[in-house]
Amino acid sequence: MLKVQEIRELIKLVDQSSIDEFVYENEGSKIKMKKYGAQLVTAVQPAMQTAVEAIPAIHEAPVVQAQPVAPSVAVETTQPVVNNQTETDLHKITSPMVGTFYASPTPDTDAYVKAGSKVSKDSIVCIVEAMKLFNEIEAEVNGEIVEVLVKNGQLVEYGQPLFLVKPE
Repeated sequence: MLKVQEIRELIKLVDQSSIDEFVYENEGSKIKMKKYGAQLVTAVQPAMQTAVEAIPAIHEAPVVQAQPVAPSVAVETTQPVVNNQTETDLHKITSPMVGTFYASPTPDTDAYVKAGSKVSKDSIVCIVEAMKLFNEIEAEVNGEIVEVLVKNGQLVEYGQPLFLVKPE
């Protein structure tokens, strides 16, 4: 089971993101968070169907008993056509998690890559920070960065395109 502080961090990340629903299951415990307008509702469901005490959250969200629901989060994004190339010609480097996008390793250094940069499969292109962990994201393909789709410090969703790469 997650610690109270970890749950609070998850609530904060979901609240600051544009996703409406988040589900986390681990070792028979389930945490489900849904946003309704400006209100954030969290639900915790242990495997034994016991009631859970209210956890003080950032927005003092009520705790409710969750019903079994298949987790599904869909993130729709639209990408412009870049330099007369169709979207299918370009490789998308996507975020493997919900977190904060950082273009450089520290605030006072240059970005890992920018439009026009050459990358190889194992080149680090950015960092996505989630729950105080800094995860280096690799290019996954040899090619040239055509466009950076997010800004430094921006919250990103799971599966959200971060870069468009013209493969070699």
